[in-house]
Amino acid sequence: MRPDIVPGARFPDYQLPDQDEVPRKLSDLQGDDPMILTLARGHYCPKEHQQHLELAAFYPKIAVSYTQIVTIATDEHHTLQEFRASVGAQWPFLSDPGRTVQRDLDIQEYTDPGNDPMIPHTLVLKPGLVVHSIYNGYWFWGRPSIADLWRDLREASSEVRPDWDLSAPGLREAWDAGDHSAFHGWNKE
Repeated sequence: MRPDIVPGARFPDYQLPDQDEVPRKLSDLQGDDPMILTLARGHYCPKEHQQHLELAAFYPKIAVSYTQIVTIATDEHHTLQEFRASVGAQWPFLSDPGRTVQRDLDIQEYTDPGNDPMIPHTLVLKPGLVVHSIYNGYWFWGRPSIADLWRDLREASSEVRPDWDLSAPGLREAWDAGDHSAFHGWNKE
């Protein structure tokens, strides 16, 4: 991957069409939450199916933890819809058949010229598309397990959520004074 894409760096804010052909920007999909981003080979790859089946089973926990998830694949629109449906995914899948992301990040999987996929990666991003962790999934064991993602999301969330520990000094006093700016969800009321 491009040498500037490292923990602490800002990931590019790509805009691509989703499974409904609606153009979506990563930053809009992320909002102010941590995000799991998978850069996938596509529907043809059984490794992608295994990883995405695990993510789909994990999705209820992702949803209740104020975390977003997005998949980008090089599949055309209908194939992307099939991929998403075949794994039971409920999150956005973005289509990049022009390989914009593959070229920009320099992640062409040159060992598979027939399919011309991206080298699969999974990233955990803090709000603002800030890279927390990167996994290279060319080999399946390089992909993060659910336990890896849980650990990364715990670390990232504790860094970006001022109300992570309600016993932190000043939080109770701020709440009692009506200052909810440090409390996720409450800060928007």
